[in-house]
Amino acid sequence: MDDRPTGYLSVEAVAALRRVSTATLTSQLYRRGFHNTFLSGLTALRPDLRMVGYAFTLRWVPMREDLDSGTVDNLTNVQRLAVEAVGPEDVLVMDAGGDLGAGTLGNILASRALARGATGVVTDGALRDVTGFRDIEIASYARGGHGANSSSRFHPADMNVPIGCAGVLVMPGDVVVGDADGVVVIPRAAAEEVALSSLEQEDLEAFVLEKIQGGAGLVGVYPPDARTRAEFDAWRGR
Repeated sequence: MDDRPTGYLSVEAVAALRRVSTATLTSQLYRRGFHNTFLSGLTALRPDLRMVGYAFTLRWVPMREDLDSGTVDNLTNVQRLAVEAVGPEDVLVMDAGGDLGAGTLGNILASRALARGATGVVTDGALRDVTGFRDIEIASYARGGHGANSSSRFHPADMNVPIGCAGVLVMPGDVVVGDADGVVVIPRAAAEEVALSSLEQEDLEAFVLEKIQGGAGLVGVYPPDARTRAEFDAWRGR
């Protein structure tokens, strides 16, 4: 299954998403009725890297010995097939059901995803070789680390299907943004508008912060009234 319209965001929207915080994005999504978009409980292994991309999903289920014993077959194993299928601007998002009993991906497979152009790796389970992940130039997020390989705990069931990751629905092709605070998932239909509105919000908040730091009180400034917004428009024009 692969019907993702990758690359559907404008250049301006992508540039905005590379700048704005996940906190701002969740605020903009909340205003539009999307209340469950932030993946709680995940840690950024590379908080210095920003992540913007399109969701490529992988769903794990519990392992069973007749399916997950022996040598991994790169031609049939869904995890390996997913790694070989991700492409430029993709974020590999994995549903492990929050289970930390084994790693869902290691640094070698992450390096292969990076070589194929992926911009990030996200799991609500554990990653293997955490130290190795910190040496790879790919944004990565997980609930924890674990030394055991995936087949000791999980079976890779599906790729590019709707999944739940850290309690959030992720559809293939959704926009996924990560910063040092964590990861937010933006439904594709709202992504362009949310990106551009988030940039305007952060510009406004920068202006408000400047006024507060200059001694202004909260009334009429935060939230801004019509006068403050007019001042902002003039400030932004300069």
